[in-house]
Amino acid sequence: MRRFDYLRPKSLKEALQLKKTIAGAKYISGGTDLIVQIKNRELQPTTLISLRSIPELARIEINGGARIGALATISDLIQHIELGHNYPVLIAAAKRLGSLQIRNVATTGGNLCNCSPSADMALPLLVLEAKVRLQSAKASREIPLSEFFKGPGKSCLSSDEIMTDILLEPPSQKTKATFLKKGRVKMDLAIASLALLVEIEGGRCRKARIAAGSVASMPLRLFDVEALLEGSTISKDSVSKAQQLARDTVSPITDLRATEEYRRHVVGVYMKRGLEKVFG
Repeated sequence: MRRFDYLRPKSLKEALQLKKTIAGAKYISGGTDLIVQIKNRELQPTTLISLRSIPELARIEINGGARIGALATISDLIQHIELGHNYPVLIAAAKRLGSLQIRNVATTGGNLCNCSPSADMALPLLVLEAKVRLQSAKASREIPLSEFFKGPGKSCLSSDEIMTDILLEPPSQKTKATFLKKGRVKMDLAIASLALLVEIEGGRCRKARIAAGSVASMPLRLFDVEALLEGSTISKDSVSKAQQLARDTVSPITDLRATEEYRRHVVGVYMKRGLEKVFG
């Protein structure tokens, strides 16, 4: 492993300034992905800038909606009672991420910024229509999470920006949501996963938000399936159509962990199973 410097700024302003002035520097928080990439020589940073001493980046605030600091660990989410009460689908996904040891250090923002197609936290946050706040030394901006991912390992973050917060709207009592994940073993990365959120009114689906993981180059909103369900009466026929469209919409690959066809099959099964679960 190549030698590198390690810096631990005490404020966000200091961290942004260090990143701006040091060529080849990388931010690190939990390090569960970054250290692996360094060991595999996929990355060779000159400097690691730790964000662990910036407390405001790890806070969770409930204020009608929710503000989740990007450095909040997965265990922080699970242990936050009010967050779990308001957004149970988020906690369901958090409990499926890795081992207890990984959840204790892995951060919510890190799971998103790694831009892995199998990122567990991306799916519930996509169906909850989360926004992310991105900060540079000069300005901050908020964008929908659905616009953040650009491809495997690629996001819309510019080189001088950092994700500081994940923002959620107040929960609706009319919505129901679920998270489903298929892995080879309990703590494995997803072969395929699905998050689904719906709102029913008068026997019809008024709102549908669906996201799939490990079946495209990035976490994927299934907009066509959402459009199919919205306004429709929920029946065996509509569920069957949604199941088939979900299979057709995704674009998985075949690798050592699963075939393309098997991933499509799992997405279809989870589409049907998720709808049956939220509609009873």
